[in-house]
Amino acid sequence: MIVLKSERELEVMRRAGRLVARLLEELGRRVAPGVRLRDLDRFAEEFILRHGAVPAFKGYGGIPGQRPPFPATICASVNEQVVHGVPGDRRLREGDIVSIDVGLLLDGFYGDAAATFPVGEVSEEASRLLEVTRGALWEGIARARAGNRLSDISHAVQSYVESRGFSVVRDFVGHGIGRQMHEDPQVPNFGPPGLGPVLRPGMTLAIEPMVNAGGPEVVVLADGWTTATADGKLSAHFEHTVAITADGPLVLTDPREGG
Repeated sequence: MIVLKSERELEVMRRAGRLVARLLEELGRRVAPGVRLRDLDRFAEEFILRHGAVPAFKGYGGIPGQRPPFPATICASVNEQVVHGVPGDRRLREGDIVSIDVGLLLDGFYGDAAATFPVGEVSEEASRLLEVTRGALWEGIARARAGNRLSDISHAVQSYVESRGFSVVRDFVGHGIGRQMHEDPQVPNFGPPGLGPVLRPGMTLAIEPMVNAGGPEVVVLADGWTTATADGKLSAHFEHTVAITADGPLVLTDPREGG
């Protein structure tokens, strides 16, 4: 069920979003050759707890007999890894790209954002993939306006990505967000325009293109979480938490919001 947020609730989500934005910026500054993923995760957990929030991902989503609860505070997905990478002892290397996804719970509401960072100097293909994925996110956000339909966001992302020679992942989607990290509606990154619920002020959505340099197919690795491209080609991921307002989309996890 779609839940419309009050002004007070949106202000709490705005504070949660600002904290996520600050953390993601700090993590981006720490991305460098030789850095261990586990150390980025430790920094993130300490940051969240120090600011009076709770890591949203740690302990999430276990399925008995299939996969354990997610064991970390961040998802860190390197190169061909698409999403849900478990940060361990792997060290980043020059030329890698790393997608970092982080969520937190603050005063009863969730914030969620992701970005993909270059590690030192990266290839032209990797640089273009990051540029297109980031651009696709903002194309989707631009359609997150009251009176539009949900799939207008989806269609904008797909059109932008595919017109530039890349593909969107179809196995994973964005989502509503608020008192739960994952709420209805799902927000696919593909599909025709003009479908789904009408967007109304007070809706809050996590919009998150996942874009592959090759085909859209993905595989889940043995840990039950880390998901990679089926063809081994690079993937990138960008995400913002966005509120629909009467004045247009408000990006709650944009560091330019300040505060």
